Amino acid sequence: RCPFCRQPRSLNDQEKIEKMLMKRIEVNDPVAMCKMGKQRYREGDYSTAFEWYTKAAGLGDTGAHYLLSCLFLKGEGVEKDKKKSIY
Repeated sequence: RCPFCRQPRSLNDQEKIEKMLMKRIEVNDPVAMCKMGKQRYREGDYSTAFEWYTKAAGLGDTGAHYLLSCLFLKGEGVEKDKKKSIY
């Protein structure tokens, strides 16, 4: 749903959003990488989410650092590791 008008988004809108997100990723936008990781996480693809979070964290995204620690704490997509979850 559109957060402004509350109308359902069409498939075409979702395709546009995905295309714009990929353009931002191509220019190394850490926020876009983190967003892609969140999408993959919601789909249940934890290992791909881990890869996107790692790339975003490497570029300085603090939200991605937090989400990486959550993956390590829960052991989703990676081996459970309390030391890395705190780091």
